[in-house]
Amino acid sequence: MSHLVPQAFFSRDALVVARELLGKQLRRGPITLRITETEAYRWPDDSANHCRMGRTPRNEPMWGPPGHAYVYLCYGLHNMLNIVTGPAGEGAAALIRACEPVSGHAEIAARRGGKRGPVLLTGPGKVGQALALDTSWSGHALFRRGGLTLREGPAPAGVLVGPRVGIDYARPEHRDAPWRFALAGTPWVTQRRSLRAL
Repeated sequence: MSHLVPQAFFSRDALVVARELLGKQLRRGPITLRITETEAYRWPDDSANHCRMGRTPRNEPMWGPPGHAYVYLCYGLHNMLNIVTGPAGEGAAALIRACEPVSGHAEIAARRGGKRGPVLLTGPGKVGQALALDTSWSGHALFRRGGLTLREGPAPAGVLVGPRVGIDYARPEHRDAPWRFALAGTPWVTQRRSLRAL
């Protein structure tokens, strides 16, 4: 059984954590997913960050402590999993954009309407659906046994970088920043054309 990722791993800059999350594994019950794509949301100067306007009931879990989940509902439809980074009070996180199934394939397919192949998990809402997450998971510690955990996994052979997705409201320098990270050599990645080798 793979080891839990310790809390100290998360207590760093979101850019560092987002990249190093690649290849790590999310586990909930029989389902294990290998993380294949992430996005960093930094503090304090990131106009795409949910915490840019200060604390709200919605973003409160994102302020820490690190290593906890921040799950938000997007467009009233999709539950998006973020992992809180940096020291408590900083308001930073890494969004889990895509994954590859490791175990629990039948249950993942059932939750995703019987779909097969990369379309199952290439998108943050799809990851949330596969793990059956909702906003009640915000604040859940991923470094402790029970419920949803983050575990060590095979190191990536290569990493791709590119701009984040769906943040047209952000300032150009943040919209275009290469703060999205993905595993190289896998189809379990979104919007591949905008990615390049690191």
